Amino acid sequence: MGKDHTELEFRSAGGNLRLHAQLWGPPDASLTVLCLHGLTRNAADFGFVARRLSVRYRVIAADQRGRGKSEWDPDPSNYHPDTYVADMFALLDGLGVDRFAVIGTSLGGLMAILMAASQPARMRGMVLNDIGPEIPVLGLQQLRDALNARAPSTTWAEAALQSKRLNQAAFPDYGDEQWEAFARRTYVENSAGHPIAAFDPGILKALNATDLTAVQTSFWPLWKRLESIPLLAIRGALSDIISPEILEAMGAGHTDFTALTVPNRGHAPMLDEPSAVQAIDAFLKKLESM
Repeated sequence: MGKDHTELEFRSAGGNLRLHAQLWGPPDASLTVLCLHGLTRNAADFGFVARRLSVRYRVIAADQRGRGKSEWDPDPSNYHPDTYVADMFALLDGLGVDRFAVIGTSLGGLMAILMAASQPARMRGMVLNDIGPEIPVLGLQQLRDALNARAPSTTWAEAALQSKRLNQAAFPDYGDEQWEAFARRTYVENSAGHPIAAFDPGILKALNATDLTAVQTSFWPLWKRLESIPLLAIRGALSDIISPEILEAMGAGHTDFTALTVPNRGHAPMLDEPSAVQAIDAFLKKLESM
């Protein structure tokens, strides 16, 4: 396994928030990999990925504003992909990272598309985890409903049960130990010692105010700018966020496109599945030689 990580505090793009990231692996590695989590998740989702990849690569796993150890934004309207992307470029510029690859899950994958479209010369390649330039409205609605269905937990056992209730369809083979680990990644203890979700509730306010039909196909125009950027697209076979048809359409006309469907996973694979591990390893090794 790779070296342990270090904790980094950095300023947001506007300078008003203290944000957090984990740095793994050697700074002089041949490839830097930026890991971007999903809507209400945080850098802890990439613990397995970062630990493995840091043997060979420099890995940066960031908590977006309002998540994990990053500060909450007093203005919920800033919980928007464009703002997150500006924060990530501030992080990369502060670390002196010119070119990089991205592993982006869900929202993190949309951020990767935005980053590649705005500064394509810096993007060495992208792994998009269960996300694409088109998102079915029904899948978005179900995701929003699930997030709004969270109830308070007073013990870690309750947090694990709630994690299972909300996510079992995506991970049907998880046992009690895995659900407890899931809860430990997605909850933190408050001052009373009770587990609470590790994200700002303002994120849900912003999501609830979003016109989901406007989001559905809004990334296709950007997608056409990425045809020459190496891409690995991973889909959970049970996913309601990216369909087989969308996955196929993503590869049409793309010059360097690899697709993988992970069995028995919904939205979104944790990337510790053997087929995902193998595909990511092969993809990043290819990027090293390009």
